[in-house]
Amino acid sequence: MKKLFNKTAIVSALSISLLLTGCSAGDSAAGAKEKVSFENVPERFAAGEGAKIKVIRKIGGDDHTAQFLAGAKNEGEALGFEVDVFTANGDSAKFHDAIEQAVTQDYDGIIISHGDDAATVDGVKKLTEAGKSVVTFDSNPDIASIDGVTLTSQDDEALAKLALDQLVKDFNGEAKVVYLWVDGFPPMVRRNAIYKETLASNSGLEEVERFGVAAADTSVQTQNAVAAMLNKHPKGEIDAIFATWDAFAIGATRAIKEAGRNEIKIYGIDVSNADLQEIQEKENPWKYTAAVDPKLIGEVNLRLLAKKLAGEETPATYDLEASLISQEELQGSDEAVNMVNLAEVVEGWGTSTAFEENWMKVLKEHYKK
Repeated sequence: MKKLFNKTAIVSALSISLLLTGCSAGDSAAGAKEKVSFENVPERFAAGEGAKIKVIRKIGGDDHTAQFLAGAKNEGEALGFEVDVFTANGDSAKFHDAIEQAVTQDYDGIIISHGDDAATVDGVKKLTEAGKSVVTFDSNPDIASIDGVTLTSQDDEALAKLALDQLVKDFNGEAKVVYLWVDGFPPMVRRNAIYKETLASNSGLEEVERFGVAAADTSVQTQNAVAAMLNKHPKGEIDAIFATWDAFAIGATRAIKEAGRNEIKIYGIDVSNADLQEIQEKENPWKYTAAVDPKLIGEVNLRLLAKKLAGEETPATYDLEASLISQEELQGSDEAVNMVNLAEVVEGWGTSTAFEENWMKVLKEHYKK
């Protein structure tokens, strides 16, 4: 696949004098920044042009979405960009309408999240033809074939393998498993491939049931479905649940707790503040979850977009590294663990220098509030 990239235009030793306006007569000029050096910053940003960004996400209504959007918005604003965010809350028509509108709006770059269908590929092509830079997350893999566009993903294979390997280890390769999964989304397809491989290589694993639905109230629907399933399967017929999405895991956890069936262990994917609160509860059935920091995902996607706007080389695809979070680790902490202090429990959590260039640090220092 041929990829075209522009060289980064670098400004050497360029300085901009800043004129402060709106100061009262009593303000001291001594506190003003008279000059800021933008040495080795791409020409576009050294000239103070900045950028206008739109983040468009198909799914919504969950903590993961809120953190992803916050990560992209905060990172962009730290660079001096204007960042607008939109979530369609699972409504495909609204999602594609937002992309269509962005084609003619004055945005320099677009981040698209969870565009799983062929229409998203067409939409991305229109955006690039209109001169927009585009980064996509957890979207249709065909997008990676569009020149200049980057397709990012959580390392879904690693996420599934981390959780499933732990399940296999805990049950010595013999367990009756309920599989919570929904087809039609690229991340789910990748996670399902690892699940099938795990079943094939562990003859002692037996799938009892599988189901799942992606909706605005996924956790509620999952809770009801798992509650009904537990009525059909008495103790001894289910050992574990593999939940490929935290919305599934939350619903399953609530159903198990209400039914008093804590002998069933949950192995999930993704994490949020609500998830961490659940997992830390004493005797909670949710034992492990594999995840990538959603806020960091937003940050990295924004950095990639900034590099594109600067004319720098970017990859066609990029996978973010996954971590496994255990209930034992969380409960062993001296304080309640949340998304802010999770890094104190899980080594390397929430930090990455991926695509963070020195010129970005210069801009962040300049625009620091």
